[in-house]
Amino acid sequence: MEAIFHEKQEGSLCAQHCLNSLLQGPYFTAVELSTLAQKLDEAERQQMAECGEESEEYRKFLQQPSGNMDDSGYFSVQVISSALQVWGLELVPYTSTDERINHRDPSKMNAFICNYKDHWFTIRKIANQWFNLNSLLAKPELISDTYLVLFLAQLKNEGYSIFVVVGDLPQCTADEVLKNNPILAIPRPTYRTTVSNESDPDIQAALQLSLTDERDKVSPENEEQQLQEALRLSLENFNSSPEEDDDESLLRKAINMSLQC
Repeated sequence: MEAIFHEKQEGSLCAQHCLNSLLQGPYFTAVELSTLAQKLDEAERQQMAECGEESEEYRKFLQQPSGNMDDSGYFSVQVISSALQVWGLELVPYTSTDERINHRDPSKMNAFICNYKDHWFTIRKIANQWFNLNSLLAKPELISDTYLVLFLAQLKNEGYSIFVVVGDLPQCTADEVLKNNPILAIPRPTYRTTVSNESDPDIQAALQLSLTDERDKVSPENEEQQLQEALRLSLENFNSSPEEDDDESLLRKAINMSLQC
């Protein structure tokens, strides 16, 4: 995984780490993101000024701190979106009905950006493999196409905002390296995020059980086929009766089917 660019957490600069991990290079600094945030602040100020610089709303706006950055190094989704526009990329909410988003098979997408309580991180496809590039991790975490579905469902259940990165990502060295030398040994993912204590314990237990050494008792090929079939069945159930299943029950069904297999 040495070829994969992965910035580790420094202060509260997770937005910077998120963007650079997505683009696979040190393309943005905190200073550059601050400049973008200031431009957004000025645009918002000018828009408010149109209502009259003597108005109560305008005076209150001037007294409020910036909504696009703070002294800790946090940057808003507007700043991240503006930074990606430079590369011809767009952020679209995963829950959107945008036809460019493949909800049935998220592995067909290129990357996701996730946010919860001011923390940003990237999940990206490099060559033909998916990686969790969270700056809180010691190193990139390999995720199979099958577990990508469960991981996104887990994040959504925990309250994360998930955005799809739409557009062509820039070419990177890791793409070429992994195309010729894909990573074969899949480290067992740990699906714990910043709010694991608030998650449904049954869901946590099911996820942990599905990732125990029991999966070592079957061949990787058979296991992958079984999980794909279980997830396909769960998606068919979701499409046939979406009004009867909430996100949590859908996740339970997917996990139960994978365990039954």
